[in-house]
Amino acid sequence: MEFDKLINSDSGKLRIVQELVPGKQVTLAHVIASPDAIIYKKLGLNPSEDYAKAAIGILSMSPAEISVIAGDLAIKSANVDLGFIDRFSGTLIFTGRVAEVEAAIEAICKYLKENLGFTICDITRT
Repeated sequence: MEFDKLINSDSGKLRIVQELVPGKQVTLAHVIASPDAIIYKKLGLNPSEDYAKAAIGILSMSPAEISVIAGDLAIKSANVDLGFIDRFSGTLIFTGRVAEVEAAIEAICKYLKENLGFTICDITRT
């Protein structure tokens, strides 16, 4: 079905339902090493910094509120800067040197697994 047809029906209103699966899990833990500056710009991060040895860490978690705790763990465990925390979708994005971003993701995953009983996905990297 085309999007225009959806909008034009039912008084022009579109209802979107977001469903979350119950459970405690990290479904994405990814390091983008040496990303192009355009990625920083599109994410609303500062593209003018020197990102030669930089990285972006991305995590997706449920329940969504755990992203706040994960953000706290990230800045306490490594020298990273928070870029985005969404307590409604469970997304966390942070930046820093590659080793620091990896250390933060590892610390978050370890804490959530060992202390809170989360199911953790593999950490991936591009």
